[in-house]
Amino acid sequence: MNSTRRRFLQSLGAGAVATGMPRWAYARAFDPAREQAPAARDPKYRGWSSAALGEAKRLGCSYADIRFTRNRAQNIAVRNGQIMRGGGGFGGPGGDATETYGFGVRVIHGGVWGFASSPLVTPDEIKRITGVATDVARASAVAKKRDVQLAPVQAYDEFWQVPIQKDPWEVPLEEKIDMLRGVTATMQKNPSVLFAVASVGFEHEWKYLATSEGSFIEQVFYFTNCNLDATARTGSQVKTRSYERLAGSGYEFLAQVDLPGNAERVAAEAVEHSMAKPVGQGLKDLVLMPSHLGLTIHEIVAHATEIDRIAGYEANYAGTSFVKISDVGKLKYGSKHFNVTADRTFPTGMATVGFDDDGVKAQKWPLVKDGILVGLQTNRETAHLAGEKESRGCTFANHWRNYPFLRMPNVQLEPGPKGSPTVDQMIADVKDGVLVEGQGSFSIDQQRYNGQFGGDAFWEIKNGKKTRMVTDFTYNAITTDFWANLDAVGPADTWEHHGLTGDAKGQPVQSNHPSHGSAPCLIRKIMVGAAYA
Repeated sequence: MNSTRRRFLQSLGAGAVATGMPRWAYARAFDPAREQAPAARDPKYRGWSSAALGEAKRLGCSYADIRFTRNRAQNIAVRNGQIMRGGGGFGGPGGDATETYGFGVRVIHGGVWGFASSPLVTPDEIKRITGVATDVARASAVAKKRDVQLAPVQAYDEFWQVPIQKDPWEVPLEEKIDMLRGVTATMQKNPSVLFAVASVGFEHEWKYLATSEGSFIEQVFYFTNCNLDATARTGSQVKTRSYERLAGSGYEFLAQVDLPGNAERVAAEAVEHSMAKPVGQGLKDLVLMPSHLGLTIHEIVAHATEIDRIAGYEANYAGTSFVKISDVGKLKYGSKHFNVTADRTFPTGMATVGFDDDGVKAQKWPLVKDGILVGLQTNRETAHLAGEKESRGCTFANHWRNYPFLRMPNVQLEPGPKGSPTVDQMIADVKDGVLVEGQGSFSIDQQRYNGQFGGDAFWEIKNGKKTRMVTDFTYNAITTDFWANLDAVGPADTWEHHGLTGDAKGQPVQSNHPSHGSAPCLIRKIMVGAAYA
């Protein structure tokens, strides 16, 4: 390895420290081109797990599980042809290469949860941490209101992994950097572009779960993300246009999203955005693209149907939900065109798994059917609240040090039937409206009922035609009114799946990998305002 490359790799490893990330969160900097993947199917984990479960039983625990995880990530960003330093974790703007490895033990003792974790993975430490988790449960029992009630689950002894065609860690670092430099060079060919940023991020997670109910489950995950940002100036107005894609996939995903092929368009739209004038205020029809709808679905459908929010367990950090458990089967959530599915099985989904962190097999189920709320997101601990006998498999933790709790699956707005209007047909049916692409700002109340959403790019629609680009755009969305005004959903061949960079929840805060799909939607008579930076 030459000295220049060695220095660069060292700077990547220092990225987490430079941004204030705790040193203990990352065991060491490493060369992603040489680092070997975590060993799969290693029998020692079964032996270590059995010892931990046996110790928990000796200590009087009625339930126990142990979860080993090893995560590694690489993030690279280039701005105007130059490698950017710093950044952070998955989806961050800078460059770093990180690895972390450890385990967590979760027990029920006296009807109460206890949890403890450690980055020191040895038989003695596993035994000690099992005792600590039990002590936590004993201490917590003084505040117990009721015993933990777990839905039954089948025991599994399985190996599952995300199918990939090309391992990102087998691609030379120089190749990745050269690709990003070429993309920024393409964007910079437009003389009005001030800054051109291209970034990629890769994450690999290995996880081994064993439970006192007989499950031994090993899983391997891959995540790939990429982003383009072009910032342009016209006069005193500076605007940015972005292109972002994420998936549970390998390196092949980058070829599918075609960063080089989108670079020129993103640059041109950034310039157009910098010349745009604000949109007029008032009631307008909206044509919302899948790249935009992901965040709206996430905030006012996916979060609102998490049963821990509904039950008030999450109120302290991120609010509850306007939905009530008694609303299932009754609440009119939207128009007859509104059909939403929760899905842990969708190929390339960011929230796709073989099994959740309770050992529940991945599944797919309806949340909204023909506009009526018909289901919720549950796990083993909360299924009984919904009157269900089995968990929907929504338990997840993003790190060995964190306690697993309820997190959302892939939440998808189903496409319209064959013959549903295309985007062009939706536009032709709008007299006064706005076409919205990409994610932007959002603001939501503590019950996921009253929100305001922006986007990344906006075009005015007048008399059935897409006209000028506009700026400083937001729309207001009272959840049930907003979806009640859903007038059309595009057909299956216009449906797209979009991942989000992260979703914070809980205390201590955890960030998971959510993703959402939809076809383009036409929503009538929504209040549009102006957002001024």
